[in-house]
Amino acid sequence: MSEPDADPTERNRLDEQKSPYLRQHADNPVNWQPWDDAALSAAEERDVPIFLSVGYSACHWCHVMEEESFEDEDIAEALNENFVPVKVDREERPDLDSIYQTICQAVSGRGGWPLSVWLTPDGRPFYVGTYFPKEAKRGQPGFRDLLSSIADSWADDEDRREMERRADQWTDAIEDELESVPDPGETPGEDLLGSAADAAVRSADREHGGFGTGQKFPQAGRVHLLLRAAERAADAGDADSAAEYREVATEALSAMAEGGLFDHVGGGFHRYTVDREWVVPHFEKMLYDNAEIPRAMLAGYQVADDDRYAKAARRTFEFVEREMTHEEGGFYSTLDAQSEGEEGKFYVWTPDQIREAVDDDEWGGERADADTAADLFCDRFGVTESGNFEGKTVLTISESVTDLADEYAMDERAVEETIEDAREQVFAAREDRVRPRRDEKVLAGWNGLMISALAEGALVLDDGERWADLAADALGFVRERLWNPDEDGESGRLFRRYKDVSESRSEARETESHGGDVAIEGYLEDYAFLARGALNLYEATGDPDHLGFALDLAETIEDEFWDADAGTIYFTPETGEELVARPQEPNDQSTPSSLGVAADTLLALAEFRPDDEFADVAERVLETRGQQIRSNPLQHASLALAADRYARGSLEVTMAAERLPDAWVDELGDRYLPTHLLSRRPPTDEGVSEWLDRLGLDEAPPIWAGRGQSGGEPTVYVCRNFACSPPNTDLADALDWAEGGQ
Repeated sequence: MSEPDADPTERNRLDEQKSPYLRQHADNPVNWQPWDDAALSAAEERDVPIFLSVGYSACHWCHVMEEESFEDEDIAEALNENFVPVKVDREERPDLDSIYQTICQAVSGRGGWPLSVWLTPDGRPFYVGTYFPKEAKRGQPGFRDLLSSIADSWADDEDRREMERRADQWTDAIEDELESVPDPGETPGEDLLGSAADAAVRSADREHGGFGTGQKFPQAGRVHLLLRAAERAADAGDADSAAEYREVATEALSAMAEGGLFDHVGGGFHRYTVDREWVVPHFEKMLYDNAEIPRAMLAGYQVADDDRYAKAARRTFEFVEREMTHEEGGFYSTLDAQSEGEEGKFYVWTPDQIREAVDDDEWGGERADADTAADLFCDRFGVTESGNFEGKTVLTISESVTDLADEYAMDERAVEETIEDAREQVFAAREDRVRPRRDEKVLAGWNGLMISALAEGALVLDDGERWADLAADALGFVRERLWNPDEDGESGRLFRRYKDVSESRSEARETESHGGDVAIEGYLEDYAFLARGALNLYEATGDPDHLGFALDLAETIEDEFWDADAGTIYFTPETGEELVARPQEPNDQSTPSSLGVAADTLLALAEFRPDDEFADVAERVLETRGQQIRSNPLQHASLALAADRYARGSLEVTMAAERLPDAWVDELGDRYLPTHLLSRRPPTDEGVSEWLDRLGLDEAPPIWAGRGQSGGEPTVYVCRNFACSPPNTDLADALDWAEGGQ
């Protein structure tokens, strides 16, 4: 093994890293360091500030700042001489990102990436921002000037004392924001759902769909709140509220399915749109969006019976299967927004490009000639000579099939089939383009989100077995490579990131397995999202091993993240790295709140435990955050959904059967069942005993006990709040009983 550098900051060390984002910066003249003990110690020894730059592989403005500043020799010299420059992939280290985004938002009123922070050698921030242009413009200071000014101030004793005072103040503010826990109160009741839905309606853009009047983000949590509230209002006889909630939810879903957020050629969703009308997206594709948006689409499909939502979900799953899946299972993280140095180039079209793709030589359609098919495609998706994005067109649904059928004097089905044939030709032509870069990290938590979505697709879509298999492969991949099972009575441990090792590897790596690099102790989102995914996959397949894994993950949440004295579940493990603050994550952001998902999942998994420990933890969390949830349910959508499960109780559907009857499968796919908990078990007590041995349980949980098969036929028991239906061999009848007031 080679000797460590006397001063590691004398060279760029990112070539040793496995993060694709960090490796993108390995050739910069900046002597970038990873966030590690060597870099932090070097800052202490040199007595210089740390310049921390946080970004991710698909971040457009991260690329811009790299090209403008980090590839500039003079700027690199200033950084290397006066600072310890540290690069962090926010997808690998969401804890660091959370800490320093908090002060950026407090100081500037906004956050984002690239995040640029200047720290004292011990990690306290004293200057912060996001993207800085190379030279001052539009009221922003230039990065070059900032480096000079900060270096000069650090060298001046009086100025440095002021920087240290500011660092103390900002660190106190971070601790107050991230570590403080509200005084406990009452958990929100069943009335929360209506008030949350009313708040969502007030925030809705009724003209264009979605929420707010600026850039449009998916906001899947709000859609779930609205759909659940619509169902609840309908049950209560409030038809007007139910209709309004349903309309706002479906307006958002329709805007996402028909606008530029969706990739109409290849499937999948982009990150957000830069305009109110849902036309021009920020073109990066994130795994978490392509999990959470389809989950909302599938719920909307069950409520509204609108095939557009099922189609968007299915085509997104096809995209993930085709372009985001490791050959052995597991899902990659992101696709870049850029290709060939241009944002969106892979995705936009001109009419001539469409006609070239749907030409006579390649065209195989039977319902129209190639020219007509190309014209239909352009009209359907709004492809024009002027375009809607830098002279080209982002595809959106611009004309209805009915109107096109009238215009072209064709049958509607023929129009649909012709457009689909043309889309396949356009997709084939796009395959010859230079593809956006793919970040091939496999992140445990994001895989958990995708597994949940696929498990829901397994229940709802008619090709459900395909999606159950894809989810099971991913769960198996993550479990085999990132999970260390419990030993000697200790809880198991989950790592966050796996990356194939395809280049020269450093001898001083962390943990290596199966030809890949495993790194970073898991955060709450990894445990919570993966536990929910494993539970959802058990619900969809009846495989008890998935349930057992979910229970193991939940036990580690309780052991490593739960603080009984504070009444909260922290984002970082108790035995993790000590930073300037130990964050919590109560708010929904680009991903659901890990605290909310953890609480909701613990409530569901509590039904499979003979004790009340999981339920007690979830209840305490909801008591601690109760006032915050009530005052701003939209900011805390995942916690609000968990609070509703607690107040309402899970709809327990225990099914004793070797195999579910086809009619039951259809019923589960068709019927919207919020707060459901599908409990699969063997038909006999002997079979349950075998499961208990596999799960390490001493006795059958109440959700299974005494609920065997009746009369030798598959039998279902539906319960809520300690009231249960009689044993029933007709699932629809049992669910009707529950909806009839129980």
